[in-house]
Amino acid sequence: MSESYELHSREPQSHGTSGAREHHASQDKSLAVQAATLDSADELAPLRDLFTLHDDSVYLDGNSLGALPRHVPERVQDVITRQWGELRIRSWTESGWWTAPERIGDRIAPLVGAGQGRIVVGDSTSVNVFKAVVGAVRLLDPAEPARDEILVDATTFPTDGYIARSAARMTGLPVVPVDPGNLLGALGPRTAVVLVNHVDFRTGRLHDLPGITAAVHEAGALAVWDLCHSAGALPVGLDEHGVDLAVGCTYKYLNGGPGSPAFLYVAERHQARFDSPLPGWNAHTDPFAMSQDFEAADGAVRGRVGTPDILSMLALEAALDVWEGVSLAAVRAKSLALTDFFLECVEAYAPPGRVRSLTPAAHAERGSQIALRCAEAPAVMAALIARGVVGDLRRPDVLRFGFTPLYTGFADAERAARVLGEVLTEVPAEVPGEVPDEVPDEVLAEG
Repeated sequence: MSESYELHSREPQSHGTSGAREHHASQDKSLAVQAATLDSADELAPLRDLFTLHDDSVYLDGNSLGALPRHVPERVQDVITRQWGELRIRSWTESGWWTAPERIGDRIAPLVGAGQGRIVVGDSTSVNVFKAVVGAVRLLDPAEPARDEILVDATTFPTDGYIARSAARMTGLPVVPVDPGNLLGALGPRTAVVLVNHVDFRTGRLHDLPGITAAVHEAGALAVWDLCHSAGALPVGLDEHGVDLAVGCTYKYLNGGPGSPAFLYVAERHQARFDSPLPGWNAHTDPFAMSQDFEAADGAVRGRVGTPDILSMLALEAALDVWEGVSLAAVRAKSLALTDFFLECVEAYAPPGRVRSLTPAAHAERGSQIALRCAEAPAVMAALIARGVVGDLRRPDVLRFGFTPLYTGFADAERAARVLGEVLTEVPAEVPGEVPDEVPDEVLAEG
């Protein structure tokens, strides 16, 4: 596994004060010109106009909350005033409310490499992690009782760990936290289910979904993937790589809006036996029969629970319109180009020793964000936001910058790095001033 990206900031040549100013001015102009050239050649650049963004700021927090597609408010207004206000309960059938979870799931499917009928939308990521982990345990062969361990990504987003431990209490299987880098060596005859994040939410490290999934299957276990930081940012290939179950959120790179419903993927080969731990009435084969005996519906519908949140569900459906005709290969190529260019600009603009990238340099190990370790991160991020560069902070000392290829440009990357350099010059460095090579344990444990 490759090392994190080393930032060797360029020192100005020794030409005196005026020479240093000229050097920096020339450097700024060079990178700004390079950004303009890259933007002019960007096939995805026209998509930016589909979003509500402001030219006086740079938004690099789409890995937390995606930007608003311009057409969504009008669509939501129609849902409120016409579908709800005029049609009222008739909209469950006439406006397609009842089938929205599967219909929207089918629209997300090609963005994560899934066939139709494998994804259902609804509930939160946390709830869907619970369904997936417990459901995976219930898919195990009863003839193999020795499989009694749930391996969980030790660097996972906290909710995954909390939910996995709750699932463990319910199923009687212990949770074994494992660093993803050591996961292959931890697999064995006791492994039942493995829960892994596709992209680490702090560092942006992309884990090897095809390789890990194959190894999990070779060990006789099932793989559950959390796609929150990869869905809409890069190709996933759920069907192609034989993933068993997966979950993901829709408010980051899919731009579904704050709190928009998450999705659950169940591989076609498992659907007939998928036994959800939350068998709500929406998952019944005949919901309106109001039977006291539960009989699961066919397909991904088994992943439904209760009445869907229609307002946020249909806002998400409208937001997905921006993906029409978009190539995921082009999205991935731009993501890598953006993050490469941002790192180049940070290297040029940041004072020596003040930041260090935690995100792998290798493209095969990088998601669509850059995480910079900075001892003064809270003060630096506050100053960046005050100057119109919006990223986010992961305590105690990680600056995160998300790059959403549908609306982030190379000029955004250059400006963000330039302002970061200015802020680092103004914010006093903590002693000893250099960012250590190693990432301390508290960074890996912080949510």
